[in-house]
Amino acid sequence: MEKLIITVAPTGAQTTREHNPHVPLSPKEIADSIYESWKAGAAIGHVHVRDVMGENTMDLDVYQEVIDRVREKCDIILNLTTAGGLETTEEERLRVCELNPEMATFDAGSMNFGSGVFYNTPTFLEKLASETQKRNIRPEIEAFDVGMIDNALRIAKKGLMDAPYHFQFVLGVAGGMPATPKNLMHMVESIPEGSTWSAIGASKHQLTINTMSILLGGHVRVGMEDSVYFRKGELARTNAQFVTRIVELAETLGREVATPDEARQILKLQTNNMDRVGGRV
Repeated sequence: MEKLIITVAPTGAQTTREHNPHVPLSPKEIADSIYESWKAGAAIGHVHVRDVMGENTMDLDVYQEVIDRVREKCDIILNLTTAGGLETTEEERLRVCELNPEMATFDAGSMNFGSGVFYNTPTFLEKLASETQKRNIRPEIEAFDVGMIDNALRIAKKGLMDAPYHFQFVLGVAGGMPATPKNLMHMVESIPEGSTWSAIGASKHQLTINTMSILLGGHVRVGMEDSVYFRKGELARTNAQFVTRIVELAETLGREVATPDEARQILKLQTNNMDRVGGRV
């Protein structure tokens, strides 16, 4: 098996201090959490940002501060969200690409999301695919159910995405596919040969889906975006805790962990954007 890529998602759009008092919210807290996770073994940092009130924002200056703080300390791959919150406009979402990250999320369809609706129209997805392709940004295709895989592949057939594709299976979100071993297997079997994939098990399903992903040859995402508990009844103190556990588990299961540069090779990133990420064009 190829080496294991660990992504840390330290903040997300839904997690608050009421859920866990340790969730990082300020640019410094988010950057420090990503750096600590890199030291623990994470190769990718998945970035959401918040405003001074702790609410979701797509303000490029806030993203820039996180980027600059991270880049001062480490070479982790930065994967910026193009989702924001459920009320974020399409224009705000597309502007994130101006920061030229190595990766950006591509949420491949609309869905009920908890008590709200997460809109990703075909027109918006084509615009997002075109923008990431133009800027050599690798889309992380987030699929909350198997139909979203087909959505992404239809856009790829129009020449707006370049193979090989990288999928992030998001299981266990209310409104999406349940986080079961059978569903994960079905998702893995539904993507084109040569694709890479990672998986998330929301909330209590995080460790189960992580373990299956390691054994099946996929990659993993952990962090307080997906689960605020380290184990039942015990709130996580840091995001690095989750990363350390996966590193130890991977060693037990015989899987080596990838460095950021090794992850770049595995994902076939078109260019090393480390020197230009955050440079607006």
